[in-house]
Amino acid sequence: MLHIKTFVFNPYQENTYLIYDDAKNCIVIDPGMHNYQEENQLKDYIDSNGLKPVHLINTHGHIDHVLGNKFVAETYGLTPQFHEGELPLVVQVQNYAPQMGIRYEPSPIPETFLDESDIIQLGDEQLSFILAPGHSPAHLCIYSSKHNFLIGGDVLFKNSIGRTDLPGGNHQQLLNSIATKIYTLPEETVVYPGHGPSTTVGEERRTNPFIRA
Repeated sequence: MLHIKTFVFNPYQENTYLIYDDAKNCIVIDPGMHNYQEENQLKDYIDSNGLKPVHLINTHGHIDHVLGNKFVAETYGLTPQFHEGELPLVVQVQNYAPQMGIRYEPSPIPETFLDESDIIQLGDEQLSFILAPGHSPAHLCIYSSKHNFLIGGDVLFKNSIGRTDLPGGNHQQLLNSIATKIYTLPEETVVYPGHGPSTTVGEERRTNPFIRA
């Protein structure tokens, strides 16, 4: 059994996720904490539930999804994992965060990177990756075919899609990613996006005004 806990952090109202199994092994995804209160909120939940963080994963490198990387890395001895194509975005955050008035401690940089062919082990469970660029150059979604869910980052939202006017964005590429990588998943797949409420693949295929199957 896998459990998903959602936190809403930082001025961008970004969704930070914890995925954990019955043995308390835990993955931290897109930690967006931007102050000490939010850091303590995440840590208190992990500590009070006896969770053991074993992976730190970023779907992509935009500021709101990496603000808490250093805190999680230092607190739990983890190195952030993301696609190499997101590295320029992660590095750029330290240059523009101060201009936006946002506290940011630069993220550690991994020596190895994730790719679509990789598998993440969480206890006895396995999670795979779906490369879905367009919102960012090498955006990865995290998928469980067994449990029918997708941690979708900023690709597909409830009745919306990710913005493409940021560095590395490409509108047509995003539409192609949704059509060929996300809408081909089973209709009952629950999509946990980087902002806002969850949805399902089937619901978005039927009702999303930006792209329908």
